[in-house]
Amino acid sequence: MYWAGRYLERAENTARLVNTYASLLLDLPLETGIGWPQLLRIVAAEDEFHDRYAKASEQNILKFLMADVENPSSIASSLAMARENIRTSRDVVPSEGWECINELYLMGRDSLPGAVGRRRRFEVLSDCVMRCQQISGLLSGTMSHGDAYNFFRMGTHVERADMTSRVVDVAAATIAQGNPNLAPYENALWMSVLRSLSAYQMYRQYVRRRIAAGDVEQFLLADPQFPRAVAHSLDALDQCLATLPRSEEARLVVQELTKEVSRHRQSPMNGAELHEYIDRLQCGFGEIHAAIRVTWFLKDPSRDSSMLPDPQS
Repeated sequence: MYWAGRYLERAENTARLVNTYASLLLDLPLETGIGWPQLLRIVAAEDEFHDRYAKASEQNILKFLMADVENPSSIASSLAMARENIRTSRDVVPSEGWECINELYLMGRDSLPGAVGRRRRFEVLSDCVMRCQQISGLLSGTMSHGDAYNFFRMGTHVERADMTSRVVDVAAATIAQGNPNLAPYENALWMSVLRSLSAYQMYRQYVRRRIAAGDVEQFLLADPQFPRAVAHSLDALDQCLATLPRSEEARLVVQELTKEVSRHRQSPMNGAELHEYIDRLQCGFGEIHAAIRVTWFLKDPSRDSSMLPDPQS
């Protein structure tokens, strides 16, 4: 259930990110230096991509992120693994949940390869996002909120916090490069960041100021009420962990990271400081995952407890 939550969230995040980025690139001239390779930086898959593809073209990058079944972080692979994890957990999942994830997998298998081109890309990716949200909502509304559901939520929020931090980090690093051709488009870039996390309307409603880098960073990292903010995900993780036995180690890591986020809310940072800060957050997410893995998943905790296990396992 933990990995089902992670993979489903990963598929949704990647689909939303590709759709939003495609719209952004329509608005930006080539001189800004922003292109499809930025997506590889966000998902931290540059080395893996270049090992297998000779050219970082739009077609190759989108195939890698959307339909490449050999890439364990692609939408196609994420849906396949989410389906497999739900299939092997069918005794604790409502039958409607299994049916929905199976239909989503079949839709992705049939549609994602053809959506690499521009003609049907928006339609297919939007359908993927909607179906992922449908499954999350269905489980929330029909599944008992016991241990199994809490592990699903924990996987969701570990993955969500990690992706939010990556999106903010790459946007801030891109602007910090000081390309003068990008300066007139900074607002458009930060608006795209908000849209990629479905945060634009909530930002407008609760921040109520013009879009500015510092405000967007604060909202996405430190707002305790927005569901895709890092602070909110950490709070949800702590709530889930509090219901489980032997959760002291994992909760301690979560609470330390929550304090780190709270300190950022009180003292805005420049570009270099922000990058170091997000690096610390991402290391913290890895520590949370490692604590969860060692506490509940390893038969022998003295065995290897590397931060990220084989996604195929």
